[in-house]
Amino acid sequence: MNGFAIMPEHDKLAAIERDLRFHPSPVTEPIALSRDQLAAFNRDGYLSGIRIFNAEEAAANRLYFDELLARVLAAGGNSYSISTAHLTYGPVHDLLTHPRTVAIVRDLLGDDIVGWGSHYFCKLPHDGKAVPWHQDASYWPLTPSKTVTVWLAIDDADRENACMRVIPGSHHFGHLTYRMTEDVDRTVLNLEVDNVERFGKPVDMELKAGELSVHADLLLHGSGANESDRRRCGLTLRYCAADVRAYEGWNAKGVIVSGRDTSGHWAHPPRPHSR
Repeated sequence: MNGFAIMPEHDKLAAIERDLRFHPSPVTEPIALSRDQLAAFNRDGYLSGIRIFNAEEAAANRLYFDELLARVLAAGGNSYSISTAHLTYGPVHDLLTHPRTVAIVRDLLGDDIVGWGSHYFCKLPHDGKAVPWHQDASYWPLTPSKTVTVWLAIDDADRENACMRVIPGSHHFGHLTYRMTEDVDRTVLNLEVDNVERFGKPVDMELKAGELSVHADLLLHGSGANESDRRRCGLTLRYCAADVRAYEGWNAKGVIVSGRDTSGHWAHPPRPHSR
């Protein structure tokens, strides 16, 4: 499966009536986060530099990915093709449902949470591919816009090896006009928002392995090409409130990671046995 297989056709997506407004956290008494962090997320659309795994755990995450990537490359895949991985690989399911991560997401989305996405974005040394400026919500048949992405650093990510960049506060502008990218051979995703500096000054999201950032689905973000001698891999874990509705069969991906799904909309598949 390549990285684009998880994305619906845009004519179908345009036909879905979606609520694409930022919904601030409904939580008033956060537990894993501080009140200042919660206020910063509502204001800026992201948090960064949160230590979630210690050095030993981060090394184990990296070793697992090293082995998984080797298997995927040997089977004809590429470094961006390991998507919806929690439905195939038990250890990725474990990361999606990890209580430390879920506790942070709970402070942002409330008690009832679905984990529905997991995708390794791995930039090999000198791979030359950039991630254009975009909003995650542009790709997803979900409504309302109550989804966050956790970006878990598998490797150290910094300016040298093309860490993610964000435009603070850009989630308040709603769903922005985008275009299809022209240089598809040098980009990872196929949509791009132009002239993003009009919405604010970009901020680099430098992370150490085992740290995470989290951002709203309407926040503008992207990253440059990795021209360094070091790999840069992050695992994106996607979560939404359980009252979000998914179209195009995407509800089949959703695992209840906290609270309940009283409507039964999300499939809640079991943990896979495969490594």
